[in-house]
Amino acid sequence: MEIDEMLAEDSARDDLLVLVDGLDREVGTATKRETHAKGLLHRAFSVVLMRDGIDGPEFLLAKRATGKYHSGGLWANSCCSHPRAGEALLDAAYRRVREELGCDAVDLCEIAAFAYRAEFQTGLCEFEYDHVLVGSCDGVVSPDPIEVGDVRWVDVDALAAELANEPQAFAAWAPMVLSMVMACVKEGKRFSR
Repeated sequence: MEIDEMLAEDSARDDLLVLVDGLDREVGTATKRETHAKGLLHRAFSVVLMRDGIDGPEFLLAKRATGKYHSGGLWANSCCSHPRAGEALLDAAYRRVREELGCDAVDLCEIAAFAYRAEFQTGLCEFEYDHVLVGSCDGVVSPDPIEVGDVRWVDVDALAAELANEPQAFAAWAPMVLSMVMACVKEGKRFSR
């Protein structure tokens, strides 16, 4: 399948993404299509929305829609995307949570950043400098079906067990992102309302 066919449903395929070096310094821009076809290092973010559950903090997981150009049908953190060229990282994160999940993120804060590279059978590549953002959610979660196939809230212990026992059910970046947030929670940091 051609790259253009894979990205046909992606309304952001022509967005200009921010290319960065290994220290997250901007070095240029490229379309989302070109960035993923050539495996260019670019700025990204992974949002984890949390809430207080009966047994402690819960994370909102999102299953990527099966039609996504990579990792379709796999579970990931609440929202993953890229800032557009000229767009502040947090502005992009608030925008994408609203677009993908139909709710508003509240009090997003960055807890970590890391670079990873994942190549997919489609020939596309994610090579991202990923900023991990944590916050809470305001409103009813009502996902865009083009982006998200399902959502669910899961507590820390159940998530840790799933990551250990079923890592193949998660997108490539999700275990790293979710483990970072779980470590913060275990240290006693609070992010949910």
